[in-house]
Amino acid sequence: MKYDRPSPSTTYRMQRTPRRDTKGELALRRAVHALGLRYRVDQSIWKSHRHKVDIVFRAARVLVYFDGCFWHGCPTHFTCPTHNSGWWRAKVDRTVERDRENQRRAEAEGWYVIRVWEHDDIVSASARIVSVVRARTQDLALAKSSRT
Repeated sequence: MKYDRPSPSTTYRMQRTPRRDTKGELALRRAVHALGLRYRVDQSIWKSHRHKVDIVFRAARVLVYFDGCFWHGCPTHFTCPTHNSGWWRAKVDRTVERDRENQRRAEAEGWYVIRVWEHDDIVSASARIVSVVRARTQDLALAKSSRT
């Protein structure tokens, strides 16, 4: 089924929406940094695949995605626009499927994936990230030392 493309004004607004460094993402990064962790931002983990991760902890092999409720189809908060709803539904469904596929691929390669929604509490999300990163760093260090 073919849907109409969005209007020029909608296209303009979509292009102006920041892809990174949103208010929530910055707050999450500040909170994680304040808890003592250092990370990479907006990194690609696959050379052959155009895909960037919001926050990457390479040594611990942890990826953090900060997902917006609208653009990533939050099961709790997403509501489809009424105008041109078929096009929007298809667009968000493609994004959700791409997110799932990227997560499956990363997990298959040994990465631990954490998804934080924009509506999540930043303090608890950052505490969860720190806990996972520290535990994985310890586990990987133990595994490495047992091999030598």
